[in-house]
Amino acid sequence: MNDSVETVKPPGVAAPGKWLLLIHQIPPKPDYFRVKVRRRLQRIGAIALKNSVYVLPSRSETLEDFQWLLREIVADGGGATVCEAAFVEGITQSEIEAMFRVDRDAEYANIVAAAAALEDKAVSRTPERPGDTEAELAQLQRRLEEVKAIDYFGAKGRFAAERAIGAVELRVSPAENEGKPALKAMQGHTWVTRRDVFVDRIASAWLIRRFIDPKARFAFTGAKSYRPRTGEVRFDMFEAEYSHEGGRCTFETLLQRAGLRDRALRIIGEIVHDIDCKDAKFGREEAPGIAAIMRGIVREFPDDPARLEHGAVAFDRLYASLR
Repeated sequence: MNDSVETVKPPGVAAPGKWLLLIHQIPPKPDYFRVKVRRRLQRIGAIALKNSVYVLPSRSETLEDFQWLLREIVADGGGATVCEAAFVEGITQSEIEAMFRVDRDAEYANIVAAAAALEDKAVSRTPERPGDTEAELAQLQRRLEEVKAIDYFGAKGRFAAERAIGAVELRVSPAENEGKPALKAMQGHTWVTRRDVFVDRIASAWLIRRFIDPKARFAFTGAKSYRPRTGEVRFDMFEAEYSHEGGRCTFETLLQRAGLRDRALRIIGEIVHDIDCKDAKFGREEAPGIAAIMRGIVREFPDDPARLEHGAVAFDRLYASLR
Protein backbone atom coordinates (compact mmCIF):
# COMPACT_ATOMS: atom_id res chain seq x y z
CA MET A 1 0.00 0.00 0.00
CA ASN A 2 1.58 3.26 -1.09
CA ASP A 3 0.93 6.97 -0.63
CA SER A 4 1.96 9.23 -3.46
CA VAL A 5 5.40 10.69 -2.86
CA GLU A 6 5.71 14.31 -1.77
CA THR A 7 8.63 15.52 -3.88
CA VAL A 8 8.07 17.69 -6.94
CA LYS A 9 10.20 18.70 -9.86
CA PRO A 10 10.82 22.43 -10.35
CA PRO A 11 8.18 24.01 -12.61
CA GLY A 12 10.86 25.86 -14.59
CA VAL A 13 14.26 26.54 -13.12
CA ALA A 14 16.29 29.59 -14.09
CA ALA A 15 19.39 29.34 -16.25
CA PRO A 16 22.27 27.88 -14.18
CA GLY A 17 24.23 30.49 -12.28
CA LYS A 18 22.06 33.44 -13.27
CA TRP A 19 20.34 35.47 -10.60
CA LEU A 20 18.85 38.92 -10.27
CA LEU A 21 19.82 41.09 -7.31
CA LEU A 22 17.92 44.10 -5.99
CA ILE A 23 20.15 46.30 -3.84
CA HIS A 24 18.23 49.13 -2.23
CA GLN A 25 18.59 51.99 0.21
CA ILE A 26 15.50 53.19 2.02
CA PRO A 27 15.34 56.29 4.24
CA PRO A 28 14.58 55.45 7.91
CA LYS A 29 11.39 57.52 7.82
CA PRO A 30 8.52 57.18 7.18
CA ASP A 31 8.08 53.68 8.64
CA TYR A 32 5.32 52.71 6.20
CA PHE A 33 7.75 52.98 3.27
CA ARG A 34 10.00 50.23 4.61
CA VAL A 35 6.98 48.06 5.42
CA LYS A 36 5.56 48.57 1.92
CA VAL A 37 8.82 47.52 0.25
CA ARG A 38 9.16 44.46 2.49
CA ARG A 39 5.62 43.33 1.65
CA ARG A 40 6.21 43.82 -2.06
CA LEU A 41 9.37 41.71 -1.86
CA GLN A 42 7.41 38.97 -0.10
CA ARG A 43 4.68 39.03 -2.74
CA ILE A 44 7.12 38.54 -5.61
CA GLY A 45 8.93 35.75 -3.73
CA ALA A 46 12.33 37.43 -3.30
CA ILE A 47 14.60 36.24 -0.51
CA ALA A 48 17.11 38.28 1.48
CA LEU A 49 20.80 37.47 1.03
CA LYS A 50 21.99 40.38 3.17
CA ASN A 51 20.42 43.50 4.59
CA SER A 52 18.92 45.37 1.64
CA VAL A 53 20.10 42.73 -0.89
CA TYR A 54 17.37 40.51 -2.35
CA VAL A 55 17.58 37.77 -4.97
CA LEU A 56 15.29 36.19 -7.57
CA PRO A 57 16.03 33.69 -10.36
CA SER A 58 16.78 35.48 -13.61
CA ARG A 59 13.67 35.37 -15.81
CA SER A 60 11.78 37.95 -17.80
CA GLU A 61 8.90 38.09 -15.31
CA THR A 62 11.15 38.38 -12.24
CA LEU A 63 13.18 41.12 -13.93
CA GLU A 64 9.95 43.02 -14.52
CA ASP A 65 8.98 42.56 -10.86
CA PHE A 66 12.28 44.01 -9.68
CA GLN A 67 12.12 46.87 -12.20
CA TRP A 68 8.66 47.91 -11.02
CA LEU A 69 9.77 47.76 -7.39
CA LEU A 70 12.90 49.80 -8.18
CA ARG A 71 10.72 52.53 -9.70
CA GLU A 72 8.51 52.59 -6.61
CA ILE A 73 11.52 52.85 -4.31
CA VAL A 74 13.08 55.68 -6.32
CA ALA A 75 9.76 57.51 -6.64
CA ASP A 76 9.38 57.51 -2.84
CA GLY A 77 12.85 58.93 -2.21
CA GLY A 78 14.97 55.78 -1.93
CA GLY A 79 17.67 54.33 -4.12
CA ALA A 80 17.91 50.94 -5.81
CA THR A 81 19.94 48.94 -8.32
CA VAL A 82 19.03 45.77 -10.19
CA CYS A 83 21.84 43.59 -11.52
CA GLU A 84 22.35 40.10 -12.89
CA ALA A 85 24.91 37.96 -11.07
CA ALA A 86 26.52 34.55 -10.73
CA PHE A 87 27.76 33.51 -7.28
CA VAL A 88 31.37 32.35 -7.08
CA GLU A 89 32.18 32.13 -3.35
CA GLY A 90 30.26 32.25 -0.09
CA ILE A 91 27.07 30.57 -1.23
CA THR A 92 26.17 27.95 -3.82
CA GLN A 93 23.30 27.84 -6.26
CA SER A 94 21.81 24.80 -4.49
CA GLU A 95 21.91 26.65 -1.17
CA ILE A 96 20.03 29.60 -2.66
CA GLU A 97 17.43 27.28 -4.19
CA ALA A 98 16.99 25.62 -0.78
CA MET A 99 16.32 29.03 0.77
CA PHE A 100 13.53 29.61 -1.74
CA ARG A 101 12.02 26.19 -0.98
CA VAL A 102 12.10 26.84 2.77
CA ASP A 103 10.20 30.10 2.33
CA ARG A 104 7.60 28.55 0.04
CA ASP A 105 7.17 25.50 2.30
CA ALA A 106 6.41 27.84 5.19
CA GLU A 107 3.71 29.53 3.11
CA TYR A 108 2.26 26.19 2.02
CA ALA A 109 2.18 25.08 5.67
CA ASN A 110 0.18 28.20 6.55
CA ILE A 111 -2.29 27.35 3.78
CA VAL A 112 -2.64 23.77 5.07
CA ALA A 113 -3.36 25.08 8.58
CA ALA A 114 -5.88 27.61 7.28
CA ALA A 115 -7.56 24.92 5.15
CA ALA A 116 -7.85 22.59 8.15
CA ALA A 117 -9.48 25.35 10.20
CA LEU A 118 -11.84 26.17 7.33
CA GLU A 119 -12.78 22.50 6.91
CA ASP A 120 -13.67 22.33 10.61
CA LYS A 121 -15.75 25.48 10.18
CA ALA A 122 -17.48 24.03 7.11
CA VAL A 123 -18.45 20.89 9.03
CA SER A 124 -20.10 22.91 11.79
CA ARG A 125 -21.51 25.78 9.71
CA THR A 126 -25.19 26.69 9.85
CA PRO A 127 -27.37 26.61 6.73
CA GLU A 128 -28.31 30.25 7.33
CA ARG A 129 -24.79 31.49 6.61
CA PRO A 130 -23.40 29.29 3.83
CA GLY A 131 -21.59 32.14 2.10
CA ASP A 132 -18.98 32.72 4.80
CA THR A 133 -16.96 29.60 4.12
CA GLU A 134 -17.31 29.92 0.33
CA ALA A 135 -15.78 33.41 0.46
CA GLU A 136 -12.96 32.22 2.72
CA LEU A 137 -12.30 29.24 0.44
CA ALA A 138 -12.07 31.51 -2.61
CA GLN A 139 -9.59 33.69 -0.76
CA LEU A 140 -7.54 30.65 0.25
CA GLN A 141 -7.58 29.34 -3.34
CA ARG A 142 -6.28 32.69 -4.57
CA ARG A 143 -3.53 32.59 -1.96
CA LEU A 144 -2.47 29.13 -3.11
CA GLU A 145 -2.24 30.31 -6.72
CA GLU A 146 -0.13 33.29 -5.63
CA VAL A 147 2.32 31.05 -3.77
CA LYS A 148 2.52 28.57 -6.66
CA ALA A 149 3.36 31.46 -9.00
CA ILE A 150 6.49 32.28 -6.96
CA ASP A 151 7.43 28.66 -6.19
CA TYR A 152 10.43 28.86 -8.49
CA PHE A 153 12.14 25.64 -7.39
CA GLY A 154 9.34 23.19 -6.59
CA ALA A 155 8.87 23.20 -2.80
CA LYS A 156 7.59 19.89 -1.45
CA GLY A 157 4.70 21.43 0.50
CA ARG A 158 2.69 22.31 -2.60
CA PHE A 159 0.90 18.98 -2.93
CA ALA A 160 -0.10 18.98 0.75
CA ALA A 161 -1.60 22.46 0.29
CA GLU A 162 -3.50 21.40 -2.85
CA ARG A 163 -4.87 18.31 -1.11
CA ALA A 164 -5.92 20.34 1.93
CA ILE A 165 -7.83 22.82 -0.22
CA GLY A 166 -9.34 19.96 -2.23
CA ALA A 167 -10.73 18.49 1.00
CA VAL A 168 -12.28 21.85 1.87
CA GLU A 169 -13.81 22.20 -1.59
CA LEU A 170 -15.73 18.96 -1.08
CA ARG A 171 -17.07 20.30 2.22
CA VAL A 172 -17.77 23.87 1.21
CA SER A 173 -19.53 23.39 -2.13
CA PRO A 174 -22.83 21.75 -1.17
CA ALA A 175 -24.72 23.07 -4.19
CA GLU A 176 -22.23 21.29 -6.41
CA ASN A 177 -21.76 18.09 -4.43
CA GLU A 178 -24.88 17.47 -2.33
CA GLY A 179 -26.77 15.98 -5.24
CA LYS A 180 -23.92 13.56 -5.88
CA PRO A 181 -24.20 10.60 -3.53
CA ALA A 182 -22.02 8.66 -5.97
CA LEU A 183 -19.17 11.12 -5.42
CA LYS A 184 -19.42 10.77 -1.64
CA ALA A 185 -19.42 6.99 -1.97
CA MET A 186 -16.16 7.24 -3.92
CA GLN A 187 -14.29 8.88 -1.04
CA GLY A 188 -12.11 7.49 1.74
CA HIS A 189 -10.68 4.47 -0.09
CA THR A 190 -7.43 2.83 -1.00
CA TRP A 191 -7.43 2.72 -4.80
CA VAL A 192 -5.84 -0.39 -6.28
CA THR A 193 -4.63 -0.75 -9.85
CA ARG A 194 -2.20 -2.77 -11.95
CA ARG A 195 1.51 -2.21 -11.69
CA ASP A 196 3.47 -0.40 -14.38
CA VAL A 197 1.01 2.46 -14.74
CA PHE A 198 0.71 4.46 -17.94
CA VAL A 199 -1.45 7.28 -19.22
CA ASP A 200 -5.01 6.21 -18.24
CA ARG A 201 -4.01 5.04 -14.77
CA ILE A 202 -1.71 8.02 -14.18
CA ALA A 203 -4.44 10.45 -15.27
CA SER A 204 -7.11 8.57 -13.31
CA ALA A 205 -5.03 8.65 -10.13
CA TRP A 206 -4.57 12.40 -10.58
CA LEU A 207 -8.32 12.85 -11.08
CA ILE A 208 -9.10 10.75 -8.01
CA ARG A 209 -6.72 12.60 -5.71
CA ARG A 210 -7.43 16.06 -7.08
CA PHE A 211 -11.21 16.03 -7.55
CA ILE A 212 -12.81 12.89 -6.12
CA ASP A 213 -11.02 11.59 -3.02
CA PRO A 214 -8.44 14.07 -1.65
CA LYS A 215 -7.26 11.60 0.99
CA ALA A 216 -6.97 8.70 -1.44
CA ARG A 217 -4.18 6.17 -1.06
CA PHE A 218 -2.90 4.07 -3.95
CA ALA A 219 -1.75 0.46 -4.11
CA PHE A 220 -0.44 -1.60 -7.01
CA THR A 221 -0.82 -5.29 -7.77
CA GLY A 222 0.45 -7.76 -10.32
CA ALA A 223 -2.45 -10.15 -9.80
CA LYS A 224 -4.87 -10.18 -12.72
CA SER A 225 -7.83 -11.32 -10.60
CA TYR A 226 -7.08 -9.26 -7.50
CA ARG A 227 -9.95 -9.21 -4.98
CA PRO A 228 -10.31 -5.97 -3.03
CA ARG A 229 -10.02 -5.96 0.75
CA THR A 230 -12.17 -3.86 3.05
CA GLY A 231 -11.69 -0.19 2.23
CA GLU A 232 -10.25 -0.86 -1.22
CA VAL A 233 -11.65 -0.21 -4.69
CA ARG A 234 -10.04 -1.12 -8.01
CA PHE A 235 -9.59 0.98 -11.12
CA ASP A 236 -8.42 0.21 -14.66
CA MET A 237 -7.95 -3.50 -14.11
CA PHE A 238 -9.80 -6.82 -14.50
CA GLU A 239 -13.33 -6.69 -13.03
CA ALA A 240 -12.55 -3.34 -11.42
CA GLU A 241 -15.22 -1.15 -9.89
CA TYR A 242 -14.01 1.65 -12.18
CA SER A 243 -12.63 0.72 -15.58
CA HIS A 244 -13.43 0.93 -19.31
CA GLU A 245 -17.20 1.07 -19.85
CA GLY A 246 -19.17 1.38 -23.09
CA GLY A 247 -16.27 2.71 -25.14
CA ARG A 248 -15.05 5.02 -22.38
CA CYS A 249 -11.56 4.86 -20.90
CA THR A 250 -11.23 4.66 -17.11
CA PHE A 251 -10.72 8.41 -16.75
CA GLU A 252 -14.00 9.05 -18.59
CA THR A 253 -15.76 6.44 -16.47
CA LEU A 254 -14.59 8.13 -13.27
CA LEU A 255 -15.76 11.51 -14.59
CA GLN A 256 -19.22 10.16 -15.38
CA ARG A 257 -19.65 8.15 -12.19
CA ALA A 258 -18.53 11.07 -10.00
CA GLY A 259 -20.85 13.46 -11.84
CA LEU A 260 -18.07 15.98 -12.50
CA ARG A 261 -19.11 18.65 -15.01
CA ASP A 262 -15.84 20.48 -15.62
CA ARG A 263 -15.06 21.43 -19.23
CA ALA A 264 -11.29 21.19 -18.69
CA LEU A 265 -11.65 17.71 -17.19
CA ARG A 266 -13.82 16.63 -20.10
CA ILE A 267 -11.10 17.74 -22.54
CA ILE A 268 -8.45 15.89 -20.55
CA GLY A 269 -10.69 12.82 -20.72
CA GLU A 270 -10.79 13.14 -24.50
CA ILE A 271 -6.99 13.44 -24.65
CA VAL A 272 -6.52 10.41 -22.41
CA HIS A 273 -9.08 8.46 -24.46
CA ASP A 274 -7.29 9.19 -27.73
CA ILE A 275 -3.95 8.05 -26.27
CA ASP A 276 -5.20 5.03 -24.34
CA CYS A 277 -7.80 3.67 -26.77
CA LYS A 278 -5.80 4.57 -29.91
CA ASP A 279 -8.96 5.20 -31.89
CA ALA A 280 -8.58 8.97 -32.53
CA LYS A 281 -12.22 9.34 -31.53
CA PHE A 282 -11.82 12.98 -30.48
CA GLY A 283 -8.80 13.91 -32.58
CA ARG A 284 -7.36 16.05 -29.79
CA GLU A 285 -4.27 17.87 -31.04
CA GLU A 286 -2.76 17.79 -27.55
CA ALA A 287 -2.71 13.97 -27.44
CA PRO A 288 0.70 13.36 -29.10
CA GLY A 289 2.44 15.83 -26.79
CA ILE A 290 0.84 14.42 -23.64
CA ALA A 291 1.64 10.89 -24.80
CA ALA A 292 5.30 11.88 -25.24
CA ILE A 293 5.40 13.36 -21.74
CA MET A 294 3.89 10.20 -20.26
CA ARG A 295 6.40 8.02 -22.11
CA GLY A 296 9.20 10.16 -20.73
CA ILE A 297 7.89 9.77 -17.18
CA VAL A 298 7.60 6.00 -17.60
CA ARG A 299 11.14 5.71 -18.93
CA GLU A 300 12.65 7.92 -16.23
CA PHE A 301 10.75 6.49 -13.25
CA PRO A 302 10.40 2.70 -12.98
CA ASP A 303 8.35 2.74 -9.75
CA ASP A 304 4.64 3.47 -9.84
CA PRO A 305 4.36 6.03 -6.97
CA ALA A 306 6.96 8.22 -8.70
CA ARG A 307 5.08 7.96 -11.99
CA LEU A 308 1.86 9.11 -10.30
CA GLU A 309 3.68 11.96 -8.60
CA HIS A 310 5.35 13.35 -11.69
CA GLY A 311 2.32 12.62 -13.85
CA ALA A 312 0.24 14.70 -11.44
CA VAL A 313 2.52 17.67 -12.06
CA ALA A 314 2.00 17.32 -15.81
CA PHE A 315 -1.78 17.05 -15.49
CA ASP A 316 -1.89 20.00 -13.09
CA ARG A 317 -0.20 22.10 -15.77
CA LEU A 318 -2.52 20.79 -18.48
CA TYR A 319 -5.61 21.45 -16.38
CA ALA A 320 -4.45 25.00 -15.60
CA SER A 321 -3.91 25.75 -19.28
CA LEU A 322 -7.29 24.34 -20.30
CA ARG A 323 -9.13 26.34 -17.67
